[in-house]
Amino acid sequence: MRCDCYIPSGCAVSGIMSKAGERMDGNDIIRSIALMHDRSNGLGGGFAAYGIYPRHANEYAFHMMFDNMEAKDQCEEYLKDTFDIVLDEEIPTRPGAVFEQDTSGRSAECGTQPITSPPILWRYFMDVPEHRTTFVSEREYVVEKVMDINSKFTGTFVASSGKNMGAFKGVGYPEDIGMFYKLDEYKGYIWTAHGRFPTNTPGWWGGAHPFCLLDWSIVHNGEISSYGINKRYLEPFGYKLELRTDTEVVAYLFDLLVRRHKMPMDLAVRALASPFWKDIDRMPKREQKIATAIRQVYGGALLNGPFSIILGYSRGMVGFNDRIKLRPMTCATKGDDMLYMSSEESAIREIADPDTVWSPKAGTAVIGELNWEVE
Repeated sequence: MRCDCYIPSGCAVSGIMSKAGERMDGNDIIRSIALMHDRSNGLGGGFAAYGIYPRHANEYAFHMMFDNMEAKDQCEEYLKDTFDIVLDEEIPTRPGAVFEQDTSGRSAECGTQPITSPPILWRYFMDVPEHRTTFVSEREYVVEKVMDINSKFTGTFVASSGKNMGAFKGVGYPEDIGMFYKLDEYKGYIWTAHGRFPTNTPGWWGGAHPFCLLDWSIVHNGEISSYGINKRYLEPFGYKLELRTDTEVVAYLFDLLVRRHKMPMDLAVRALASPFWKDIDRMPKREQKIATAIRQVYGGALLNGPFSIILGYSRGMVGFNDRIKLRPMTCATKGDDMLYMSSEESAIREIADPDTVWSPKAGTAVIGELNWEVE
């Protein structure tokens, strides 16, 4: 799976959410990301989908990538020792399939570029044995096992590990990746997508976006230039950063701040895209004290560099930019239900006729949450 080829430039992100929990197939998210074909270069594309496994909603769904059968056999022995495997099966794919609509980006010179040479793609639906959680929470146990697999098993990679969700990613253009994984046959209430133009990091199957841990998924346009500082901040908390891309720090930071430190989502975003000191000095007294405390306590979590990020999780979707807005993000709503986020407004209008369209201010989070009655 791993290679050392990269070309520096930009990326595309897109997200769709039904607050009412209405499940949609993957056709719209594929069309949305396909319209931004030229923001990618064929070295990575991927999707995260929530609500796709209702019959296994209470089990952890591990999407796995293996270089070969030996790697798969070794990892399966580990999974059998650490989890109760309810079901395991090959992830359905459509080898050779390509996106063939007008926005496919195909050219007379290059033609279509079907997805080739995938790793072994397998999924496991698993429970955590009760006796394993005597001294650690169930979710912390799962995080530990994901870190173990990604750091200790050669040729093995956990693409996603949440409940009732999954990541589908690989090397290729995102619209072709979507057709390869048969996303038109899945239904979910939140979809995010990414077209990759790798910056400073290799293009390989495990290195494509989204980056996931538990139900957190991150797609990202830009560059996290504070990667080294963020990595050193995360490692003492037990996170192992092995995936050779800057974006993985963002998924782990949300896990640390929201799940482990129980920060509200808006404050977690403020820690990652904290206001400048000159702006904090101008805030009302109470707000100033909160912003100062966050910057002082969570300085190691601050993200520097140009970025626009979409976070997906089991209860919602969050979009935010860097503090100067050096990468684009447009949001839109339709009625009381639908929320859209994208690198370009055109990618939203490709699939919807929104009521409201706006560009969020730099460092300001747009948070969409499922209605409370949605399970």
